[in-house]
This record gives sequence, C-alpha cells and structure tokens, in this order.
Amino acid sequence: MLTIYGCLRSRASRNVWLAHEAGLEFRQVPVIQAYRLADPDAADAPMHTRSPEFLAVNPNGHIPSLVDVELVLHESLAINLYLARKYGGALGPADAAEDGLMGMWSLWAATEVEPHSIEILYNRIGKPPAERDAAKADAAVAALRAPVAVLDQALAATGYLVGGRFTVADINVAEVMRYALPAPELFANAPQVKAWIAACHARPAYQRMMAEREKEPA
Repeated sequence: MLTIYGCLRSRASRNVWLAHEAGLEFRQVPVIQAYRLADPDAADAPMHTRSPEFLAVNPNGHIPSLVDVELVLHESLAINLYLARKYGGALGPADAAEDGLMGMWSLWAATEVEPHSIEILYNRIGKPPAERDAAKADAAVAALRAPVAVLDQALAATGYLVGGRFTVADINVAEVMRYALPAPELFANAPQVKAWIAACHARPAYQRMMAEREKEPA
C-alpha cells in the first residue's frame, strides 16, 4: 500500500487530493511541521518533521514524502506526477508530449507562482495580524499579475491545462494558486482562472480532502 507522510495542513494536501481523484488506497502518516509545536522534543510530541523516525524517511526534514514499496519520493509536485503517471489513468499523460507539458506546468507553478502566492497567504491571512507585512503581500500580487495572465490565456481554449481534460497539471497548479486566493483583486481580470479554480474546488475529491483537512488542528 502507498504511504503518504504529512498532515493535510501542508503540501501533502496535493498528494491526498490526487490519490482521492485516482481512487487509490493509501495510508497517511500525519507528520506535522516541527515549527508548529511548542516543544518538538517533548516526550509526548507527535511525529514531526525533525523526529528521527521521519528523518529516516526524508533526511531533508520536510513534508510530504511518499513510499511506494521500495521507492521513496519527496517533493509534492514530483510525487503527484509519479502517482498520475503510474496509477492515475486519464489524470496522467497519454504520451510523451503530455508528460512534458504536465512537468512544464508543475515547474512553472513552483517557480513562477509559489514564491509569490505563499507571501500572499502568509501576509494576508496566515500569520497573526501583528506579524503580517502588507507591503510584501502587495508586492507578491504585483509579481503574480503576469503569470496569472499567462494562465488565463492557457485555459481559454478548453478550460484545462493539458489534453482538454482534468489532469495532474490542474491539481498541481491549482494547489499552488490556492495560496493566492486571499488576493481577489489578482483575479479580477482573469475570468478563465476564476472559473477554473471554482471548477477544481467543486470536485468531490478536492472537497473530501478539504473536509479531512478541516478536522486537523489549525
């Protein structure tokens, strides 16, 4: 059985969403980020990213990680690409061209979007109000205007990123773009992106993952 290490209030959400979409059976080990614990070294601390038993899985000390028999993978977007290719059916690539496009959009999300979308998340809602930096959030919004325009144009033809159907590329990009949702002004001139995010978030597998996520401690 597949094992996904990571709590859902982390990038492991991406992997659980895809697993639900593909109807996969898996075991989730709810590893929590060490920085969220008052005392990670306490005897009764839950498994966390600096726990020796987790570091034996991922010496980088980050979540998520995936174990599939003897294969161990880290990095959430790479895990999704692997799961989609091996187990995902139509979620994965039909040929080498689609495989390249799915990888391209995933790397695009990681490089062009996430460094900025995470700043919006942290500085609009994630951090306590006294620790938020409005200037950083505004700068991130400005930096994302061009990538959001690129995404809007890419979605215009079919409403999806690859192959005219919902795939791992949509999951990977939508999960990175979700961090930017606290900046609605960013999407005012991007109707395709707004409709696509709404459609992604209406999917039963996403709704299931988010319902499970809400049960976790904030």
